[in-house]
Amino acid sequence: MEELKEKTRRTLGRDLDPMAAMKLIDTLQWLGISYQYEEEIDFWLEKLQHWEAPEHDLQATAIRFRLLRQNARPVNSDIFTKFMVENQDKEGLLCLYEASYLGTNDEYILSKAMTFAEAELKSTARGTALPQHLSRLISRALELPRHMRMERLESRLYIDEYYNQNHPNDHLLKLAKSDYNHVQSLYQMELAEVSRWLKHLGLIDKLSFARNRPMECFLWTVGVFPHPKYSVVRIEMAKCIAILLVIDDIFDTYGTIEELALFTQTTKKWDLNAIEELPEYMKICFMALYNTTNEIAYHILKEQGRNVLQFLAKTWIDTIEAFFVEAEWFNNGQTPSVEDYLRNGVTTSGSYMALVFAFFLIGEGINEQNVKYMVKPYATIFSISGMILRLWDDLGTSKEEKDRGDNSSVVTLLMKEKNLSEDDAREHIIELIRTLWKDLNRELLGWSKFPLTLIHTCFNMSRTSQVIYQHQENSYFSNVDSFVDLILYNPIKN
Repeated sequence: MEELKEKTRRTLGRDLDPMAAMKLIDTLQWLGISYQYEEEIDFWLEKLQHWEAPEHDLQATAIRFRLLRQNARPVNSDIFTKFMVENQDKEGLLCLYEASYLGTNDEYILSKAMTFAEAELKSTARGTALPQHLSRLISRALELPRHMRMERLESRLYIDEYYNQNHPNDHLLKLAKSDYNHVQSLYQMELAEVSRWLKHLGLIDKLSFARNRPMECFLWTVGVFPHPKYSVVRIEMAKCIAILLVIDDIFDTYGTIEELALFTQTTKKWDLNAIEELPEYMKICFMALYNTTNEIAYHILKEQGRNVLQFLAKTWIDTIEAFFVEAEWFNNGQTPSVEDYLRNGVTTSGSYMALVFAFFLIGEGINEQNVKYMVKPYATIFSISGMILRLWDDLGTSKEEKDRGDNSSVVTLLMKEKNLSEDDAREHIIELIRTLWKDLNRELLGWSKFPLTLIHTCFNMSRTSQVIYQHQENSYFSNVDSFVDLILYNPIKN
């Protein structure tokens, strides 16, 4: 495989034509192997900033824009104004459509480009004979653009698509398959470690009411941190998500309001000496939370020389306080406003907790300025990504929550507050998610206070939440199971 990697590295050499380089980088990203060529890709991104696509080449213009924008490099969207005319090249239209999804709420030209390209592509799909592979790519883009797709799942699906194209690059295909299977083996070892940890912890055995879903917890981490080098991050974050599910179950289905108040107060003290007043099942849960958080803090101290325990503990305290707010609403028969529910729901989704932990576990680009955003009020990008997660969560689980007697879902609250039907409420939420994505894209304009790795983490969390929660059936678990099989267990046959 090293020979294949070096061959691709030589192909990405400095004498390559810019259009050929962009197409190759695009293919490497789609196949999931671009992480092996970060230095070469950075060279080309720098070069592309100072290169202008041929004046009437929509495909080159759109690919250049997308590659630069997704890496937070300056690029002006006004370049697309001249392409809003009929009879454009179909591949160019597809590239324009994909690029338009990286626009912000302020970029009118990209909203216009999205509407224009979508109409043209739909018209093309209905009436024009296209090469099969292009027709499939157009259909998939119209279903969900690449910018919103979960990276690892998309790579797996695209490897099959690339194989079926006319004249695929055989050595790239071979490299992609080998790399996919290798990384999948790494994921399997990590999942086995998480499963052993959870069993050894004894939390699920002692708390029979709690959810035991190590595979789902780990799928989240693969979606948010797909890069092989983030092995430790995936393992530690899967542990946090597993504990979050248990705490969620305690607050949602098991604890009395008096016990929940006691647990919240104990957590705020962050002191093992304070657990004696807790019921036995809560002692076990708090010990697991306390010890796991301290172990992660110790790992970060050992590897990076940073003592971040105060940040990790505080974000857990914020999460549990938000759970208690929800419990009080339910206990008192209160119906929160949609705004209050969502503000609190971003915290109970675990978004802030996960992103704070991720920031310190990844350990890149930390400075005195951005570390201040690891406590309330958290960074805006955290809130946006967390809101997208909360909305997809409620869209995907509102029926299950309702069946359990819990009507605290943004769907039901919207129906009451705005007098909407369920279908209209759901459509309203989808539109809100689209707007939030444009807000999220603002972080790619090049002035963010955070490193690109953390920005990409926020995007990946938004992408993964749609994969986890969007479904056609009454329960999303059937989809989750199929994705687990595809990403974690089924290797690609050579």
